[in-house]
Amino acid sequence: MTEAERDRPSPETIQWLRSTFPTEAEYARVLDSKLTSRDGGEERPETDLSAIGAMLERFVGRTTHGAFSIDRVRWLSGGGSKMQVAFDLDTSGDGSIEAGHHRLVLRLEPLESLNATSRVREAQIITALRDVVPVPRVYWIDESNDAFGRPALIYSFVDGVTKPRGTTSHVGGVGGLYTGKLRTRLADQFVDDIARIHTVDVDGVDTPLDAFSRPRVGSPESALWQVNRARRIWEEDRRTDLPFMEVAANWLIDNAPPLDRISVIHGDYRTGNFLFDENSGDITAWLDWERSYLGDRHRDLAWIMLRQWGNRSQSGDLMVSGLIPEEEFLSRYSEASGMEVDPARLRYYKMMNLYQLVASSLGTAYRVSHLGRSHQDVLLTWIEGLAHAFARDLVDELSQVRSAAR
Repeated sequence: MTEAERDRPSPETIQWLRSTFPTEAEYARVLDSKLTSRDGGEERPETDLSAIGAMLERFVGRTTHGAFSIDRVRWLSGGGSKMQVAFDLDTSGDGSIEAGHHRLVLRLEPLESLNATSRVREAQIITALRDVVPVPRVYWIDESNDAFGRPALIYSFVDGVTKPRGTTSHVGGVGGLYTGKLRTRLADQFVDDIARIHTVDVDGVDTPLDAFSRPRVGSPESALWQVNRARRIWEEDRRTDLPFMEVAANWLIDNAPPLDRISVIHGDYRTGNFLFDENSGDITAWLDWERSYLGDRHRDLAWIMLRQWGNRSQSGDLMVSGLIPEEEFLSRYSEASGMEVDPARLRYYKMMNLYQLVASSLGTAYRVSHLGRSHQDVLLTWIEGLAHAFARDLVDELSQVRSAAR
């Protein structure tokens, strides 16, 4: 693809991408929509809070039939992907929502974001796991673009913090410092919750997961869907050719492991993506389910263990997400889940994660900033700079697997 084709892809180009990089149907739809919108026909999402408040008034008025009022419409900070607006809703109730006072969050897609994802999938998986781990309550979803101009999700506002008050962290809550009893309390829940997520019976949840493609056990298709999604993103968003990305993609395709069990994959499980009560140390909500899918648990485990999300203890050991040493994390996960961890699959998914991160941080972050299609262009430009650390780790992993194969 040329630069011009990436900036304004034709229908034929979009069809070529879809057929060349087959992935999950819902992901393909979202990526098609992202590229179609680059024709300049869509307006930038509204950022004036009074205008967003008026949109909320119209949406709630159409969705409910009782009396209501909306107040305290305000931006939420944090995150590098979606637009998030908190607001208060008082309603007399009409069956779709209880009477009373509700604190809610509007989660809105910008024209383009670092991750092109589906609000339908996000709503389905959060609802399906509401009795498994702490999550917000989903109230409404609007994929029509009619109410807000972009796909939107409305769920409950949950109290909590992403890091101890008075401490610092990187963008997205990465690299936070946790000590003493708080670290121990959070580490216990961190391990137990991911074990609960991975052992959910996907056939037993009472919410249909029909926006999720279901991979076959014994087949590598789950891994290949994810590799192809990342390959497509790299092809449609990148600025330059990087030979090591082609080498990595070929290795990932040739070595895709078969699936032994279907698990719910969170997709971005780490500190910064959960809220907790600082007094009790209880996790109050797991957030950012937009990358979730059905697949191999090792994808989450390898993501959790990336060094970029953690920090070093005083003895120099890597603390997974700043909470727990690597070996202890894997041992306690196996005990809590009753499932073994395969080192070969763990390495495979580490390489896949690094490939995906380079594709999004060096490809998508550049393209979206270049086209001026996000509310966080400056942040995305900063994220682009992180790609070099991910790229270095990916090249190191490729060197190691190639040396081991000789």
